[in-house]
Amino acid sequence: MGKASIKKDKNIYQITREELGLSRAEATETIPGNPNFPGMPGVPEYKLVKIENGTVIVQPADVVAMAKRYNRPELRNYYCCHECEIGRLDAPEVTFNGGIHEILVNMAVSLKTVNHSKIRLMEILEDGEVSADEIEDFDKISEELEHISMTIEALQLWCEKMKLGYKDE
Repeated sequence: MGKASIKKDKNIYQITREELGLSRAEATETIPGNPNFPGMPGVPEYKLVKIENGTVIVQPADVVAMAKRYNRPELRNYYCCHECEIGRLDAPEVTFNGGIHEILVNMAVSLKTVNHSKIRLMEILEDGEVSADEIEDFDKISEELEHISMTIEALQLWCEKMKLGYKDE
């Protein structure tokens, strides 16, 4: 591997590559191309330099290729939440710093909470409207559902990492 960069403001793509101990040349020689266009090269080194330096707008296909090469599917979620205009509005950022144990505890707590809330949700939605006196309960249940959704997404990302051979540290 070449010298590690001493740049202070590294983006997630550079940080991820460096955490894996890969030089840019090593990373780019095995970054896959677009499967929809066989024979098309992956991310060339000159483009990876620009992506890591923030001098080019990273394209979704490049993020998909890097996520696959680095075995880090969470790079796709990061892109959607921070760099995609639509994703910034709609995609929740998924984190699971504590690994599978944190995910499973969150899942168990979330499912227990929703189990208690499902009757109330059915009462609220029975007439097809959310009245003023139901809005507080409805908002709370909506937040619980969003938490479950994020926990499921974290679990799916963790499973994908396991399929790719990544081992949780």
